[in-house]
Amino acid sequence: MSKKYLVTGGAGYVGSVVAAHLLEAGHAVTVLDDLSTGFREGVPSGAQFVEGRVQDAARWLDPSYDGVLHFAAFSQVGESVVDPEKYWVNNVGGTMSLLGAMRDAGVRRLVFSSTAATYGEPVDTPITETDPTSPTNPYGASKLAVDHMITGEAAAHGLAAVSLRYFNVAGAYGSYGERHDPESHLIPLVLQVALGKRVSISVYGEDYPTPDGTCVRDYIHVADLAEAHLLAMDKARPGEHLICNLGNGNGFSVREVIETVRKVTGHPVPEAAAPRRPGDPAVLVASAATARERLGWTPSRSDLAGIVADAWAFARRAEAGL
Repeated sequence: MSKKYLVTGGAGYVGSVVAAHLLEAGHAVTVLDDLSTGFREGVPSGAQFVEGRVQDAARWLDPSYDGVLHFAAFSQVGESVVDPEKYWVNNVGGTMSLLGAMRDAGVRRLVFSSTAATYGEPVDTPITETDPTSPTNPYGASKLAVDHMITGEAAAHGLAAVSLRYFNVAGAYGSYGERHDPESHLIPLVLQVALGKRVSISVYGEDYPTPDGTCVRDYIHVADLAEAHLLAMDKARPGEHLICNLGNGNGFSVREVIETVRKVTGHPVPEAAAPRRPGDPAVLVASAATARERLGWTPSRSDLAGIVADAWAFARRAEAGL
């Protein structure tokens, strides 16, 4: 059955891919984005676009909507450390305004874009949803605060909500991919070296307790991620706030990523050794057992070479202005 959804932040990387999947499933989609970090060309054809802030969602949200998928957040860890108030105002204050608008309009289903940064330094690997949450930066803290806010909203007002805690999202979906400015994610940064836009890729730390001494991360294809959002919207239950990790359950080191980029692109990728970054855990890998059990979600694009190949195809398209 066709439904109508509001996608906040739908001009950004993950939001645009989720909006595209919703449209392909036959749903009506309105994208709300202020374009502060998103791109107008990222809004899928067929979606209604509204340029505006999530704080003003009440201007557009009405009882005709079946649910909201919420991606409108600032997400740069380093920036959050030097400008934390920006993250509290937008990520926390914006979500509070959105929840009020949803309550007033009688829209009672929410899927929230959360993050593994809520856990901070992991106690165990793989990370489960019951592990301690102790964010090491204001970005992760702001997302955790929103998770607490949603839990209260579900208990007090019957909201049906699912928070999806992403690990390392990567890859592309056709014409939808990563175009952050500044870019901070490893795969697109390594691809910039292959494109000749960077001289080398910095390897921050080579003495971690991992097989090759570099950090290990769990990479999830953005299309697998999008499919989880559609399942989450269907599985949300009134009065419950379900939290699910999204990851593949296995990790790839920084060196494995670099070598995969070399093989996929056929380009040399020079490395530059750099000191460890403070707060970088050696291993971040998710247990996605809850998502499998509660949402019926199974990632099908777990091959690192496939993830890199999709990201490479998008990077070349973007470089050519396509």
